[in-house]
Amino acid sequence: MHEEHAPHHSGSSFSLDRALLRRRFERAAAADDDTELLAREIARRMDERLDYIRVAPGRVLDLGCGTGADLARLARRFPEAMLLAADFAPAMVARAKTRPCPAARRSGLLRRLLGGGREAPPGLVADATALPLARASLGLVWSNLMLPALDDPLPAFREIHRVLEVGGLLMFSTLGPDTLRELRAALPAHAGERVHRFIDMHDLGDALVAAGFSDPVMDMEMLTLTYTGLDELLHDLRTSGAGNAARNRPRGLSGRDGWAQARAAYDRLRRDGRLPATFEIIQGHAWKAAPKTTEDGRSIVRFQPRPASRNADA
Repeated sequence: MHEEHAPHHSGSSFSLDRALLRRRFERAAAADDDTELLAREIARRMDERLDYIRVAPGRVLDLGCGTGADLARLARRFPEAMLLAADFAPAMVARAKTRPCPAARRSGLLRRLLGGGREAPPGLVADATALPLARASLGLVWSNLMLPALDDPLPAFREIHRVLEVGGLLMFSTLGPDTLRELRAALPAHAGERVHRFIDMHDLGDALVAAGFSDPVMDMEMLTLTYTGLDELLHDLRTSGAGNAARNRPRGLSGRDGWAQARAAYDRLRRDGRLPATFEIIQGHAWKAAPKTTEDGRSIVRFQPRPASRNADA
């Protein structure tokens, strides 16, 4: 169903271990919501962007829903929409389904049977590149920090484009290459690439256009979190499932001496007793426009009705 594509990262050797990522996110599903402070702040900013975008979707998918923390926000924003949650980690979907959300739009009979209370949205265990949804079945796909789990965004963008209806909107956030630059600089270069490699904003834009989206809009900003020490930062990365999962990641750091050198290098950045950690936040949205050709390559011609002419003698 999906073609093979070279990753959009520079260097063809980059590839993520999806099985490892799934195991990590399975463990992260049990973590406290306090470990997701960055994701919650980004969700708030994504929601603010919707203040300036006219969209009234009938069905909304939270793709890469994690523990489902964004679902209540989406339910408040789109109270008449049917909400769906999807993630490739079953434990994440299971936890997301325990979060009550304002009831989605229901038929009269279903409303009488279920009452006016709150219910969990339907959850799907699914990969972003193979969604078990019909073509043109969604009005909005919301994806908060799902893209770093992909080594190539193009197949996922094509699948999202498939399930969106014409006029549907993709709204997403991800992390850019300057994320964790302090940690990357502190680790010795000879130890290999130990920090996750993030996709550049321009490559994301190219992938959106290649997937068929129109009018992609993206912007970038830097956020800096501070930590008491390197162990606290590494703990956050582990419990959130955000550690490096590249297949060619190095397994060691030259023993105790290597870690001691890395800690010393990072500690030189300490200000007011805190260590900085930079996150390059990329936010974007794009629309699914009406197709210009059919699936077999034929051009589509659209005819608009001619305005009724006025009779000068009337």
